[in-house]
Amino acid sequence: MTATEEPRAYPFNEPRGLEMAPLYAELRKSEPLARVRLAYGEDAWLVTRYADVRTVLTDPRFGRAASLERDEPRTGPEGTGQGLLAMDPPEHTRLRTAVARAFTARRIEPLRPRVQRITDDLLDTIAGMAPPMDLLEHFALRLSVATICELLGVPAADHERIRVWADAMLSTSALPAELKTEYAGAVYGYMMGLVHQRRQEPTDDLLGTLVQARDEQEHLSDDELIWMAIGLLIAGNENTALQLCDSVYVLLRNPAEPARLRARPDLIPQAVDELLRYVPLQVAGAFPRYASEDVELGGGVVRKGEPVIADLMSANWDEDVFDCPERLDFARGANPHLAFGHGPHHCVGAPLARLELQVALSALLRRFPDLRLAVSGDELKWNSGRLFRGPVELPVTW
Repeated sequence: MTATEEPRAYPFNEPRGLEMAPLYAELRKSEPLARVRLAYGEDAWLVTRYADVRTVLTDPRFGRAASLERDEPRTGPEGTGQGLLAMDPPEHTRLRTAVARAFTARRIEPLRPRVQRITDDLLDTIAGMAPPMDLLEHFALRLSVATICELLGVPAADHERIRVWADAMLSTSALPAELKTEYAGAVYGYMMGLVHQRRQEPTDDLLGTLVQARDEQEHLSDDELIWMAIGLLIAGNENTALQLCDSVYVLLRNPAEPARLRARPDLIPQAVDELLRYVPLQVAGAFPRYASEDVELGGGVVRKGEPVIADLMSANWDEDVFDCPERLDFARGANPHLAFGHGPHHCVGAPLARLELQVALSALLRRFPDLRLAVSGDELKWNSGRLFRGPVELPVTW
């Protein structure tokens, strides 16, 4: 397809459910570089094959900084804004280095006992409730917000309003733009207050560490520090919670798999990564990259200045990389999925998300061996106007 032909409407997946639209497989086979049009912004190229997605995410000829000056293609009325995801090296490297050390697997693993305690406390509360119970509200969201807030050093009394703010900032069309702007200002002011507190009373939590790096080494400005902390709060909240709920939904729709994991808890880490690959969490590819020169890609040419969307979900279902990608396979072995992205913008919180998912799934399956959906799949209500796919609520019984 050439740039003069009518673009396809994108995204292809429906917000309801977790099915992958058949068009993805068709494009991977016959049109790996396709012209698409989103609800907002300029038209873009879409790449759907694993190799091409990796190229767009790693090749320095594709960058994010140009998005600040362009009407970037997007699913919601507001742009993706500033911060790490709108930067390219070396500025991106400067800021990411300030926080990346706190999120290495070596530093995150010691948090496992604390995440386990938070999980166990939540499940103790759930065990005392009368089913059916909404797993999203009473478990997944509370676990994700408690974990990231504790890591940053946000007081427990403020977790609920952090949840509200983060939820609003991840909306694409579910909330009025004015309300999103109001909440963005509120969370910015709140984080600014915490930064001032850390200056007066230094702490060893992540926010305290970032403030120390700012004041002693000047790795980042106050504005950069605050937006980085906000980004971590948002990234560590709803997307992890929805990935957990989507994973539970998939497991409960395949009853043999929970039984298998209860019998083989050692498979939990592999199961988590397979679920990360298998579940198409994103509604659509986001954060388009702009070509700084003409680039041959997917059998075509992306011209200088044109945006390209790399679809991670399609890459994770690429038949050339994953054998029978439509099959959930906890014995898959090597699993180089791109659920956390790749290259310079690879999700810095990936080790923490993996840890949360491993602890949560393991504990949930162990504590509730008779866990099952309380409604049929057809009765389940799904989000719309969001960046991530998932149920509005996930009623379960046991």
